[in-house]
Amino acid sequence: MSKKPSGTKEDSPARLIDARIKELGDWRGEMLARVRALIKQADPEVVEEWKWRGVPVWSHAGILCTGETYKAVVKMTFAKGALLEDPSGLFNSSLDGNTRRAIDIHEGDKIDEKALKALIRAAVALNTAKKKSKP
Repeated sequence: MSKKPSGTKEDSPARLIDARIKELGDWRGEMLARVRALIKQADPEVVEEWKWRGVPVWSHAGILCTGETYKAVVKMTFAKGALLEDPSGLFNSSLDGNTRRAIDIHEGDKIDEKALKALIRAAVALNTAKKKSKP
C-alpha cells in the first residue's frame, strides 16, 4: 500500500474534518458538524485547518477557534476569546486565562445559533482589525 503524498485532496483539512465527524458516529459528530456549519455560515471566507495531530481549526487572518471532541463534551476554544464581547454568555470554560475562552457543549445542549454566529463574526473582526493595524 503506497502512502499518498502530503497535500493531496485525500488529506485536505476539510476531508480530515469530515472523517472525524464520521468516525465519532454519535452526538459529538453531529454537534461538530453543526458547529462547523454555523462557522461557515457566519464567515463564508473561513479557512479550515487540521492541527496538533487531529484538531479541527477555523481561521480567518489568524485562528478563530478550534473544535475539540472529548468523551463528554465538544469544546470550541476561541484563540482570542478573552478579547471578545460575549453578551449572550456563551463562554463557559477556560474563563481564567488572559487569552483563550471556550464553550463546552454537552450532549443535549442547544446552541444559540444567532449568538454563536455573532461571536464568530466578532472573532473575524478582531483578527482582521489587528492585521490592518500592523504596518
